[in-house]
Order: sequence, then structure tokens, then C-alpha cells
Amino acid sequence: MRIGGHFHGDDPLAEAVACQARIAQFFLGDPQGWKGPVIPGGDPAAVRDAYAKADVDVYIHAPYVINVATSNNRIRIPSRKLLDQQLKAAASIGAKALIVHGGHVTSGIDPAVGLENWRKAIERIERPLPLLIENTAGGTGAMARSLDAIARLWDAIGEPGGGEIGFCLDTCHANSAGIELADAVDRIKAITGRIDLVHCNNSRDEFGSGADRHANFDTGTIDPAVLLDVVRAAGSPVVCETPETGLAADIGWLRDKLADA
Repeated sequence: MRIGGHFHGDDPLAEAVACQARIAQFFLGDPQGWKGPVIPGGDPAAVRDAYAKADVDVYIHAPYVINVATSNNRIRIPSRKLLDQQLKAAASIGAKALIVHGGHVTSGIDPAVGLENWRKAIERIERPLPLLIENTAGGTGAMARSLDAIARLWDAIGEPGGGEIGFCLDTCHANSAGIELADAVDRIKAITGRIDLVHCNNSRDEFGSGADRHANFDTGTIDPAVLLDVVRAAGSPVVCETPETGLAADIGWLRDKLADA
């Protein structure tokens, strides 16, 4: 099982190597902006070769602003364009997958509209690498917050084939959304058939809070043993998105505990 972290610096590979991570997740640019992706150093082949030489897998997280579910054309259409750009850029550097949040519809809009917009996005956007949809922590119009919502989304996007659509389970988001982690893996796999990546994060907030605030393993409200159980049950690659002050320690703790199993 490969374990790594989300790195925010200019040289994610160096950060990954420094904490003995086997995965480096990072953004290709501003996570809160609409500008197109930026390849570190400008040379995709050089990036791909450097990570391969270091035996570190790359996962790219799409910008938070992307929301292909919304009925607002001024957000949905640029979201599709940016998602397309991110997928192509991630593929060019040899990334294993691109992770994107499920998005939401605004108050008063039928969630079915968001599901249809997701279906259209899946049909129209070429996917040169797997697109992993991540569960979210809050929002009444969220497409991937509750288990029921995730089931409706998976029904809407159908079976695109080729393993191109997958699922990323975020433990902090699930806990904040009111999903019991004890059996979350089994219940999600019953819906999606797969968990391709785990974002293993503790939470600063209580169960069902709806808040998306990550914490290091030893400071959050989730028992670290429960997080370990989720990782073991999923059997998927793991990325820690915990605060940088304790990120290396979290990666090391997971690595040591899994090695002891």
C-alpha cells in the first residue's frame, strides 16, 4: 500500500522524499482560481521522469472552484473547460488520477439538475486518466455528501467503462457529513464498486458538523485507530491532507502501523 501526502510547496517531490512518502498529491496552480494548469518547471516529460526515478506516484487535485453540477452557466461551463484542462495536464506528467469534488446545486434547485449536469460532463469531457470523485463534508445541495447522494450520482453517471471514473474517500468529509466510518468502506463499495484513493484526515470538528477542517491524527476528534481501520479496509493508496506541521508524522505513523499488521 502506497502512502503519501498533499504538498503545497514549489517542490512536492522533494517534500515527498524528505518524509519517505510514496505519493505526492498537489495542485497545478491556484486551487481557488480559474486560470489553466501550470506544469512545475514547464516540462511535462521532465516532471514525469523525475517522479518515476524517485518511485513517487503523482495524484493531482483539481481546483476547488470547479463545479460541473451547478445550473449557473457562468460557473458550470468554465468548470467543464478547466476540468478538461486539468485532466490533460495531469496525464501529461504521468499522474495516476485527478481528484475533483462532487460539487453542488444552489438552494431551491432540484438536485436532479446537478445529476444531469454531471452526466453531460462525463459524456463530453475526454478522460486520458482516471477521474476520482471525492465525497464532500457539507451543503444541502451537495452531489456527494451523503451515501444516498453518492448513490444517486453513481446511478446518473452510469458505467462509463474503462475504469475512468472512480471514487476518493475523504475520512474527515465523511465524518463531518454524518457517515459512520466503522462501515463506510463496505457501504461505499456497495454503491461505487470501488475506492481508488483514501484521503486519510482527522477532523477538527464533531461528527455530523458539516465542517471541512482537517486535523492531524493526534489532535482531531476521530480516533486514529478508526482511521487506520478505514485504510486497511479500503486497501487503496492513501494521501494524508493533514496540516503541514504534523504531516510527516502522520505519514510515518500510518506507514509504521500498516507495516506492523
